[in-house]
Amino acid sequence: MIKKIFVITLAFFSASASASGGDIVNMDMSGHALGFLALAIFVLAYSLVMAEEFIHLRKSKPVILAAGLIWLIVAILIKQSPLDEHHLEAVLQHNLIEYASLLLFLLVAMTYINAMTERNVFESLRAWLVSRGFGYKKLFWITGGIAFFLSPIADNLTTALLMGAVVLSVGRSSPTFVAIGMVNIVVAANAGGAFSPFGDITTLMVWQSGKATFFEFFALFLPSVVNYLVPAVIMSFFVPNESPEVSAESVVLKRGAFIICGLGLCTIATAVSFEQFFHLPPFLGMMTGLSYLLFFGYYLRMTSHKDQKPDQVAYEKMLNELDPELIEEGLKQSEDTPNFGQFKIFSDVSKAEWDTLFFFFGVIFCVGGLGFIGYLEIMSVYLYEGWGATNANIAMGVLSAIVDNIPVMFAILTMSPDMDQYQWLLITLTTGVGGSLLSIGSAAGGALMGQARGIYTFFGHLKWTWAISLGYAASIWVHYLVNG
Repeated sequence: MIKKIFVITLAFFSASASASGGDIVNMDMSGHALGFLALAIFVLAYSLVMAEEFIHLRKSKPVILAAGLIWLIVAILIKQSPLDEHHLEAVLQHNLIEYASLLLFLLVAMTYINAMTERNVFESLRAWLVSRGFGYKKLFWITGGIAFFLSPIADNLTTALLMGAVVLSVGRSSPTFVAIGMVNIVVAANAGGAFSPFGDITTLMVWQSGKATFFEFFALFLPSVVNYLVPAVIMSFFVPNESPEVSAESVVLKRGAFIICGLGLCTIATAVSFEQFFHLPPFLGMMTGLSYLLFFGYYLRMTSHKDQKPDQVAYEKMLNELDPELIEEGLKQSEDTPNFGQFKIFSDVSKAEWDTLFFFFGVIFCVGGLGFIGYLEIMSVYLYEGWGATNANIAMGVLSAIVDNIPVMFAILTMSPDMDQYQWLLITLTTGVGGSLLSIGSAAGGALMGQARGIYTFFGHLKWTWAISLGYAASIWVHYLVNG
């Protein structure tokens, strides 16, 4: 039985990107020795990802290497298959488009987060929460509640990064609170994103594929609430019964902070409008929204004199009268040169979680190559014809915690099993909230592992998987009662 489960799990690791239409087929080389070697490479790479806490190897490195090795194996196998290089090129281009869409979407979201950080938005929120004298228990519920209701608007990844920054700032003196607060944010953000078409990458996939309309997703609201509240109530008993040091600290928002927040909301609205009304991919709307920030950054730079005090203006006037080369050399040597606080947008881009973005590259191309070898068809027959839709969808939700919910949903949409509306909403729910079972199961968890490296870890999250599992089961039951 254990061997069968192991084989099923390994096979599904590759079941994500083997087809993108009728003109792309797999090589049907799933029984070849090199195919099993490719599976072993991926399992080894993912084992290193899960051991990041102990070996201190960033999670992107092993999966990027695995992706290259797997596609090398695919290139060798295709010479022994009835397919030619044109099929190989088509699958590679399909995977590249999938990754590029994800990369651009997430890059814009991360850039806005970094821009708001640079304008002291999160520091201001942290200072306000600390000054209010909230204890860690109240902060636990405040940050979790905001994450749940913000995620449907800002998507679960953006929300997790935003609230994660707040938790890190507020709980800087309590690693225990930060660790449990991060788990709570991951669960809340994933649960909130599950009932919104643009709350998660997986719901975007389902929406774009036409499996559910915009308003049909909101039938998952009550199951999502239950999914969040069950583990949150349990974890709240273990939150330190303490309070962060109350401080009268006042953080001044830099000029344009609120406008950047508003531009972020406009960017989200643009992405949704592009998809809903013009049938354009969401990443195109996000990139359009990035231009809002670029133009506003230009305005801030051109009016930077408004950020300067009179003595700073005089200092700058003095510098303008000196030789530019001497100024540059002097700035490098001086440690106390005045900082005029100019807004530099590309500096915010460079601070994106590149480890997370490259991690998704490795995952998508790993499972894409393995899928092309031929495991997708095996899994479709075994799961949806053998187990039945309900059991298969529940199991896929659990598996999404291991493989990441994005490739899992991509695999199911590619299989396109014959399911009714209830079942498509069920798989949307399970892959959306199932990723909360492990820290590596969702974009939110992966991003927070990078943001709070060393505090929020894979095994730190694993100790609460039993409580999250109760919420997972309860949400499925509520979905059956409400929508079944």
